[in-house]
Amino acid sequence: MNIDLNCDLGEAYGNYSFGSDQDIIPLITSANIACGFHAGDENVMNRTIQLAKKHQVGIGAHPGLPDLKGFGRHNMDIAPEEIYNIVIYQLGALNGFCRIHDVKMNHVKPHGALYQMGAKDKNIARAITKAVVDFDSELIFVGLANSLLITEAEKMGIKVVSEVFADRRYEDDGQLVSRKDPNATISNTDEAVQQVLKMVIDNKVVSKNGKDIDIQADTICIHGDGSYALEFVTQIRNKLKKEGIDIQSL
Repeated sequence: MNIDLNCDLGEAYGNYSFGSDQDIIPLITSANIACGFHAGDENVMNRTIQLAKKHQVGIGAHPGLPDLKGFGRHNMDIAPEEIYNIVIYQLGALNGFCRIHDVKMNHVKPHGALYQMGAKDKNIARAITKAVVDFDSELIFVGLANSLLITEAEKMGIKVVSEVFADRRYEDDGQLVSRKDPNATISNTDEAVQQVLKMVIDNKVVSKNGKDIDIQADTICIHGDGSYALEFVTQIRNKLKKEGIDIQSL
């Protein structure tokens, strides 16, 4: 049994430092790097790719909505054609830095509200996944397990992996609990570790209402902006290894 361990990184901006990228990157297998719309900038993208290359971590684009103030977590009323364009734009930006450092972009995972909108809206999911296919059909697409992101990407014929979350709670229908809910996130390390083990070993997750949900776990996400991120990554990695589960890049 093997699993990928990913983290959303490169989310500093200008003079604003953010997260613990230098400490986290050596412990993960895939990095989702912000592309400048919800966070990150040209300098941060450059540094983060260099760091990922140094530690042989898979590099992925993490495109989001044009929402620096809201960290890409505000829903926006955007036409699918514009969503297609903003995804293409951000993939091009990150890929430019990949080329100068002679590394290949490995995967794409939408960020925040864009990710959530695509998980529930077929037209948005199709716009996002078409952008990925048109940019590079060899890229791996990362989407929320049991969502329209997965089904629409599969229709496009690209390689798809289902993502689960260590630090988020789930609704009964398999969607993530909205961040408007004060109990949307998990901050207790033991709870996060147990949720991960159940998802990876049993392919189940317990919803916020106590319901067992079937779930496919190909990659585990830990949000890099959480104050607990480094501890979560460390403890989850150690526990997976003790269970005999290999941690491998996508």
